[in-house]
Amino acid sequence: MADQNRAEEKRWFPLESNPALLNQYVSKLGFDTHSHEFTDVFSTEPWALDMVPQPVSAVVVLFPMTEKISRKRRQMHSDMDNTGDNDVWYINQRIRNACGTIAVLHALANVPKFIRESSIRPSSWLHSFLQNCPASSSPTDKAIALESDPTIETFHENATNDAINQTPRGNMGDDIDMHFVSFVHVNGKLYELDGRVDQGPICHGSTTQQNLLSDTCGIVKKFMEADPSEVRFTIMAFAPKQV
Repeated sequence: MADQNRAEEKRWFPLESNPALLNQYVSKLGFDTHSHEFTDVFSTEPWALDMVPQPVSAVVVLFPMTEKISRKRRQMHSDMDNTGDNDVWYINQRIRNACGTIAVLHALANVPKFIRESSIRPSSWLHSFLQNCPASSSPTDKAIALESDPTIETFHENATNDAINQTPRGNMGDDIDMHFVSFVHVNGKLYELDGRVDQGPICHGSTTQQNLLSDTCGIVKKFMEADPSEVRFTIMAFAPKQV
C-alpha cells in the first residue's frame, strides 16, 4: 500500500484481503454479484487453480513490498513492452492506502463487457463513476475524480471497519508495507494494473480469459521467488459464482 509521495495526499485505512468483505464492498458500489464474485486462490499450484471456476475475469493480488520483491518487479517491468491499449481502464493512485479500492476498480472496470453490462446496476455509484471516467479519460483525471468523491471515501471507510473483517484495521498512522494490484485480460493481453507505478498498465504478453489465472500465478511465483522468506501473499480470483 505504498503510494506516491505527495505532501497533500489523503490517507485511508487499508482494506483487508478477504473475499467475503470484497464481495460485500463491490455490491455496495453497484456490482451485482449474482453471477461473479471474488474467491480465494489457495496456492499457485495446479491443484488450487483447478478449484477455481472458469473463466476468471480478473485477479487481485496482495503482496509485501519488500526491497527484494520491489526490485524484482522493477526489473520485470523494465523488460515489458508497455505501449498500452486504449481499451484498458486504468487509474492512478493518489490516496495513501487506497490500493485495495484501486485494485477493485481496475478489476471491475476491465471484466468482459457482457459481464459489466449485466452486473453493474444503473444509478449506482459504480455506474456513475465509470460513465464519468471512461477508459479514454486520463489516469490522473480519474484519480482526481476519485479523490474528490466523498461517497467512495465513505464506502471504503465503512468496509475497513465492517464486522466481517478478520483482523483489526489498526491506526491511521501505521506504516503499511502491503500492496494490492490487479491482473486483467484485455484484447488478448495480460495487464498488471498498479496505480502507483510510472509506466501505467504493465503488459506481460499474450493470454486468454481461460489462462488469465494460471498466467497471473506464473508472474506471482516470480514475486515469491524474489524473497523466499516472505509468506504474506494472498490471491483472489473474480470468477463465476458457484451454486
